[in-house]
Amino acid sequence: MAGIYIHVPFCSQRCSYCDFYFVTTAKSYAPYMRALQQEIAFLGHTYGSREKIDTIYIGGGTPSLLHGDDVTLILASLAEHFDTSEVTEITFELNPEDYSDEYLRYLKHAGVTRLSIGVQSFFDSDLQFMNRSHRSQESEAVIIAARQCGFDNFSVDLIFGLPDQPTEYWAANLEKAVELGVPHLSTYGLTIEEKTPLHKQIQLGKVVPVRDDEAAELYRFTMTYLQNAGYDHYETSSFSLPSYRSRHNQGYWHHRNYLGFGPSSHSFWWAGLPARRWANVRNLKRWQALLEGRHSPVELREKLDLETLGNEYIMLRIRTSEGLDLAELEHTYGLSLYDERIVELAWLESEGLIRPIRNDLVQLTDDGKLLTDMVTSKLVTG
Repeated sequence: MAGIYIHVPFCSQRCSYCDFYFVTTAKSYAPYMRALQQEIAFLGHTYGSREKIDTIYIGGGTPSLLHGDDVTLILASLAEHFDTSEVTEITFELNPEDYSDEYLRYLKHAGVTRLSIGVQSFFDSDLQFMNRSHRSQESEAVIIAARQCGFDNFSVDLIFGLPDQPTEYWAANLEKAVELGVPHLSTYGLTIEEKTPLHKQIQLGKVVPVRDDEAAELYRFTMTYLQNAGYDHYETSSFSLPSYRSRHNQGYWHHRNYLGFGPSSHSFWWAGLPARRWANVRNLKRWQALLEGRHSPVELREKLDLETLGNEYIMLRIRTSEGLDLAELEHTYGLSLYDERIVELAWLESEGLIRPIRNDLVQLTDDGKLLTDMVTSKLVTG
């Protein structure tokens, strides 16, 4: 089974922290839709019969800027060129300012099974700092409306570690999400990416980022609070109530094949060695022009050998609650950490960063989750 990701690169305005590819100047989405259908047909010719599709994720950007008919057309095009008969999850990213009961009902009718709602915060001061388009009252309203329109399965994004954000604001954000019965939460520490407005503000001294130790305490609080509220911390940034894990994202963490469509999207396909990864051009007009001219929009291609794949498996699996399976790592990827990293494993366990190894599983402790990148660096080979 493989996954499909659709990148919709349109936004109404730029959030101060965002470094995803997007445009805010598109006057019409029709050229994008034509090019997207061409790309779906093109990749469908090569990959359509190789594996069935079980998850579809429509992200961005802001997919909820699309008309409902566009969503229907995207899903119909995928069904025409791929075997989607066993799809179990179709996720659609939605911004609070774009919702209406009619739009939500249209998404439900089109086949969307899960929403990912970009709330980020329930406080207007936070939203203004991030240059978000919505306001706090819309954040709560869209969650209530989603459930009323039949979406029991949805996720909410929240960001912690905002400069000058009172600590009690973050606690209140989590409390509000729990109070509203949100079944899945993705919580992210604010990261400072180059070439973003936030990065420039920090360089100019207009904004002072939170200290690493402050961010760590917020993350530790998040883990404790949500686990006590009944949420399963199943991946570094992901918390879910029982049966509400993101199936699509789990595909990435389990090293399954996926195809990306749209400008800047990535794909991964492993059906023998070397495995292949490729990325589309990060420019909407160029992506459209290449497809209209019947040319591939890919600008980066990689061939991945077994050791590279094994190291990726380490990085992906150590982030999950299931943990890194050392037996699977050796059987599938030919890497034995018992041979190559036994000293490092012993040190990590002695420092309380991983649990005592049982059944060949390396699992992070809560302290280890605060230092995931460091733990990973101790385990990768080569």
